Order: sequence, then structure tokens, then C-alpha cells
Amino acid sequence: MQHQNFNILILGASYGSLLAIKCLAAGHHVTMTCRTATSERINAEGIRVRLPVKGRKDLGTGGLLEIDSRTLPGRLHASTPQQVDDLSDFDLVVLAMQEPQYRQDGIRQLMARIAQAGLPCMPIMNMPPLPYLARLRQHAPQLDVSACEAAYADPGVWKDFNPALMTLSSPDPQAFRPVDEPVNVLQVALPTNFKVARFESDAHTQILRQLESDIEAVRLDVGGGPIELPVKLKVFDSLFVPLAKWSMLMTGNYRCVQADTVRPIREAVLGDRAASQAVYDWVADVCVALGASPDDLVSFDKYAAAADGLVKPSSAARALAAGATHIERVDIIVQTLAAQIGMHNATVDQTTRLVDAWLARNRAA
Repeated sequence: MQHQNFNILILGASYGSLLAIKCLAAGHHVTMTCRTATSERINAEGIRVRLPVKGRKDLGTGGLLEIDSRTLPGRLHASTPQQVDDLSDFDLVVLAMQEPQYRQDGIRQLMARIAQAGLPCMPIMNMPPLPYLARLRQHAPQLDVSACEAAYADPGVWKDFNPALMTLSSPDPQAFRPVDEPVNVLQVALPTNFKVARFESDAHTQILRQLESDIEAVRLDVGGGPIELPVKLKVFDSLFVPLAKWSMLMTGNYRCVQADTVRPIREAVLGDRAASQAVYDWVADVCVALGASPDDLVSFDKYAAAADGLVKPSSAARALAAGATHIERVDIIVQTLAAQIGMHNATVDQTTRLVDAWLARNRAA
């Protein structure tokens, strides 16, 4: 494929801003969908993403480099989902929201149009869309993916998507909107890489590989010479590399949820290290049984070292504590797929029951 500047549609302007700023810096053009007020601010002021740069504590405030989209070579436009007009303009769609959001009015209709248009889609989600799970049947043909539909807020959102056009990227970099800042500001807390699996076709995979190469090559001169930016896009042939996050979610994020309270990820993982490693390794064993190579996965020790700095409850736990009636249910997907290959884990079952109970209370309220 000849080098070209891609037009990329990103659904979601919060976490999606991180990949957007990387693509814009590499010269590609981005349209982001979001609420009306957010789109108006982005079109007026651009987006600003703050990144920690290793060895450069002198940058910006607190060692954070702030990148302003208006200074970058790529073009940025924001709109509501209803305002997205001609989908034929786009080379790639990035789904950068949590799974329950895709059923919302406006977004759901745009998703149906994207499926009909046959555009390649790269979700940046902890929870793999149903069409991506269908691709796992290449390795485990006995899987009944329809049994996982109960995990989704609205499985019908995904029914028209072609699995061959659906990949998955793990949302490993951690980022948040700072309190008391405008909605077009995002701050990166953990500048790790996006890890994405290839598409079925070489042509669509080449889009990912060009983005990988272009993002890798970006250097910004902020005084003192050009610097390399953290947070890259890494493309893998294995479908299971993005699923390495499952062990982390089941060990840390969901185990933040207790019967009547929530706890920090650090406490969930390191409060009883042996119990945590047992869950972590069991989920890894599930992935291997489905067809993953151990090399696709991340060691428990590496995850535990990262968890030592995660002093807040997970976003899923915080959402439940705030009264959410839907959250992403990767726990149900792991439990369901594991059961289909004869694997069960009492701690995972208990975690799933705790999340079920919180959701039931929130919906009753």
C-alpha cells in the first residue's frame, strides 16, 4: 500500500483523544464524535493531551508535555453522531467508548451505518465486541459466542458487523480528564502502548501497520531538540494479545468490588498476592486453552508491579458505587467462555455475583 494520510473516525472524545492526538501528530486526519457542547469546544479550541515524557521533568507542569492539536499537521473535526454524513470518506473507524454507550440513541444508528458501509473497525475496549469473539472460533471452533450475549448492554448493536472487519486494541494506556479542566483536556497517567490485533485481510492490516510506523516516527521539538513521544500503536498477528488484559481485569478491576464497598486496585491485587496470582494465572490458562500462546500474555509479576501504583478503585467499581445500571461485563465473558471449555474458578464466580448484586441494587433504586 502506498503511503497515504488516512481519514479516521473516532467514536468518543474522552479516551479517544489520546489516539487522536497520536494520529494527528503523524499527519492523519481525525473526526471525533461527541456531545454537542464538547464538539463545539473542540472545533473552537482543539484538544490538549498531557503526556509524561521519560527523563524530561523540565517539560510543562509537573513534567507533563501538553500537546495542542492545533499545532499538529493532521486536521481535526468534531461532531455529534447524527452529524456524521458521508462514511465513504473514512479509511478506519475507532470505537473508543465503553460497551454500554453504543446502545445510546444517535450512536446506535451511526453504528448500524458503519456496519452497513463495511468499514474496518478498531475498538479500543476492555470488552471485545461480539464480532471479535466470533474470530476466536478460528482457534476454538467449539465456542458458542451467542452464549456471551448476556454480557452486553445491547447485543443487537453488533449483529450486522462482519467479524473480518473487526479487530481489537487493548486500552492499556491510562488517562483521565482532570477535575476542573475543560472537556477537551486529557491527561495520561500511565503511558503504555495500544496493542492491536491484525485484521483478517492484509489490506486492512496494512492501515494499522502504517499507523504504527507513522506514530513511531513522530518527534516533537519542544526546546532542547526533538523528543520521542510515549504511547505507541503496536500491531500483532495474534488475536489474543489484546486479551492479555483479561487477567488484569479479573484480578484487579473487578475484584475492587466488595459486598458493600469498593477498594483500590492496589489493595485488590496486593492485599493477598497469592490469591491474586491464582486468579491471574487461571484466566491466562483460559486464554491459552482458547488458542493463545503464553508469549501473547503478560506475567503476573509485571502486572503486580504496575498495580502497586494504582491507588484508586477501578472505573468499573467507581461507576457501580456512583449508581451505574450498566458497566462492561468482561467478567461474564471470561466466565462463560471458560465454562464452555470445562474451566471454572470459585473466585471469578464470586466476583461476578458481587457485580450482579451491585447492578441489581442500582437498577432497583
